[in-house]
Amino acid sequence: QVQLVESGGGLVQAGGSLRLSCVASGNPFTINSMGWYRQAPGKQRELVAAAPSGTITNYADSVKGRFTISRDNAKNTVYLQMNSLKPEDSAVYYCYVVEIRSGPNYYTHWGQGTQVTVSS
Repeated sequence: QVQLVESGGGLVQAGGSLRLSCVASGNPFTINSMGWYRQAPGKQRELVAAAPSGTITNYADSVKGRFTISRDNAKNTVYLQMNSLKPEDSAVYYCYVVEIRSGPNYYTHWGQGTQVTVSS
């Protein structure tokens, strides 16, 4: 069973930076896409950044130019570097990994979430 463990969340002042990490364990077959969602209280979960492959990246308009997603395929790890943080970035951040098994069959796995709080 694939498990994702996130780390790096916390409390930071506006303008500060945080780096989130997410490690996939449990010997995933083949990892396809990796990325991050976030959910603020009373709001729907939204896609923040995605790395469908090692070189392709996608970002929500609200974080473009401030956040950078990267992945280390050898370590089954995805990172989210968050700079110039704003109070509206406060949310629980969830990483996800799409695993491909024979078939092909696609399975999406989720992390437990890590809280990011940005104070004004």
